[in-house]
Amino acid sequence: MSRATLERVGGKSYRISMARRNFRHSGLAAILILVAAVSSSAAVQLSREQGGKLALKIDGINKNAAIEPVRSKTTPMSELEVNSYLAFNINDKIPRGLANPEIRMVGDGQLAGRVFVDIDEFKRHRSSGGVLDPLSYISGQVPLTARGVLHTRGGKGQFQLATAEIHGVPVPKPIVQELVSFFSRTPENPHGFNLDAPFNLPAKIREVIVNPGEALLVQ
Repeated sequence: MSRATLERVGGKSYRISMARRNFRHSGLAAILILVAAVSSSAAVQLSREQGGKLALKIDGINKNAAIEPVRSKTTPMSELEVNSYLAFNINDKIPRGLANPEIRMVGDGQLAGRVFVDIDEFKRHRSSGGVLDPLSYISGQVPLTARGVLHTRGGKGQFQLATAEIHGVPVPKPIVQELVSFFSRTPENPHGFNLDAPFNLPAKIREVIVNPGEALLVQ
């Protein structure tokens, strides 16, 4: 597999394959990593084999996208495959300050997620919001959980955040946006991912259908 390009993520340089580059750095990939779900059953079953299955599917999606015209194709991705991929295949590509993302596909477009966030890393690059800032009272690595709905149509996507919590305490959306923006910054997108902004789906994907335990990517 070609490994022809270097990219900086979270202050570190990583060598990544050209075959998967477009998929990983899309808005959809940002959602999978940053709004990634609490699923203890998936954590028990995670394996390199399942992550490898998803890696092959991603390669197939990118190869199909390179065909003109694109062949109509639907690729299923299971919750287990996605969580295994996050744990084994791109664990070293996750931005510094984030760890152990997990995702749960609830169904009807709903995603739930958990990722451990290093609040101290975030606060080192941010001015304090004062006594009213909820993050002023938090330090260390904490679990951020979130739930929302992924809307997709005609090659466009948008994520609608419903709730977010740290240790069971609700986190206001502006704070969630700050965290997402900070940890999703890249040289190409220095402002990071905007939760409210529509984004282009990668690899000529027209629609993502989220069912219980599985997502269908339609090209």
